[in-house]
Order: sequence, then C-alpha cells, then structure tokens
Amino acid sequence: MTAYTADEMMTIAAARRLANGEVCFVGIGLPSAACNLARLTHAPDLVLIYESGTVGTRPTVLPLSIGDGELAETARTVIPLPEIFTHYLQRGRVDVGFLGGAQIDRFGNLNSTVIGAYDHPSVRLPGAGGAPEIAAHVRRLLIVMKQSARTFVDRLDFRTTAGFLDGGDARDRAGLRGGGPQAVITDLGELTPDPVTREFTLTAVFDGVTADAVRAACGWPLRVADRLAKTAPPSEIELRTLRALHERTREAHSHRVRLTLNR
Repeated sequence: MTAYTADEMMTIAAARRLANGEVCFVGIGLPSAACNLARLTHAPDLVLIYESGTVGTRPTVLPLSIGDGELAETARTVIPLPEIFTHYLQRGRVDVGFLGGAQIDRFGNLNSTVIGAYDHPSVRLPGAGGAPEIAAHVRRLLIVMKQSARTFVDRLDFRTTAGFLDGGDARDRAGLRGGGPQAVITDLGELTPDPVTREFTLTAVFDGVTADAVRAACGWPLRVADRLAKTAPPSEIELRTLRALHERTREAHSHRVRLTLNR
C-alpha cells in the first residue's frame, strides 16, 4: 500500500462522509479540499456553495479564498451573498455544512474569534464570517480540524459558532433549526456525538493510532466508544486524486505569483 500522511487521511475520511447529489456549504482550507475530493471521486453531482455567492462551482484547483476567481469562473451561477443565506441556507436547502475552527469543545461548539480574553487576546482570529448561520441551519454539520490539547479544549476562549451548546437538548431549546454537528474528523480519528448527552465520543481511529494517543491530544476527558472502529486506509484512487488536486493547485498559484512579479 502507498504511504500516506495524517493530513491526507483526514481529508479522505472527511470526503467519504459526503453523498452524491447533496448541497454543501464549503469553508476554505481542509473543508474545501475534502469537498472537492468527494466531487472528483464518489460524488460527482455534489453541489458546492461558497460564501462568496458561487453556487454549483466545480473548481479545477483549490481556491485561496472565497473571492478566488476560480470559483466564479466554474460556477453554475453567482448570486448576491444575502440571497445565499436567505434563499438557500435559512430555507433549509443546504444539506451539509463543512467547517473548521481554532478551538472546539466537547459539544462541538467552535471558536474562530480570539485566543485569550476577548478584550486583551493573545491572538485575534478571523472571526465568525458565515459560520454561525451555517451551523444553525444546515441539516448536518461536519467539522474537520487537526487535533491537539490546544485546539480540543475543555472551555472555549470564545464561543463563535454553536454546536450542541451545553449538551443534551440545549440546541433544540435555543431554537436552532439544523441538525447540529454530526462528526468531527481529525488527523487521528473520528468523533461523533452521544445521542443523549451530545458529548463527542471517539468512535474510530486511523491506522496506527491508539485511543490513548487521541486522549492525550484532547483537553477534556475524552470518552471512547466500547467498540472502537478503524477507519479504512485511503484507496489508490483517493490518494491519486487528492495528490493531483494539490499539485494542480500548487502549480496554478505559483503561476499567478510569477505573473504578478513579472508585471
């Protein structure tokens, strides 16, 4: 079997959770890589929406930002941002939201605002963007991010985006329409919420990873499923497709840089 990295495994595991024909609201970075990998492999009719208003976009390379021209050039249509939220998202027309963050807690709440105290942070992050609305309204939310005790924390420095809030039925009582986060995919394994408490539990690990290693990379006492599954390693086609996508992206972006420098 071809050797692969933890980042590749994480991206592939995330891509596998997307079904053909679903409508997916995509974030930049790892979520974008996972969604486009799914589209290029098992889900060719996956409808990708980016926050810039591009609907049904089919980029040949990964965008640098939501404003990347590649998204508009390959989209079925481009519509104003308010219409994305009012006519697609808030009306329940988006199946899946794909997000990341700087911090996550045991109930799938996310922080992308500050590290440290809000008034005097040690790090000022990009902020909410559309993440709170996406998490509130999509039928199911998927979260992908690298795991460490610094990112998987017992208490968020700031709650930017609601997962299951304080657990249990707190999300329903708050009136959030969407189904909430259904999985957290990391570079070590996969976590899913307990059906009653809504606390995220380790349910699958990647090849060569132990439950103890995942616990050590978590800032709260992580629960582990009684029957811990092992995520299937990448197939040759998954790896080949993902690597080709990243290679095209590197070449395209380096070409843009060269053109800019030569002006």
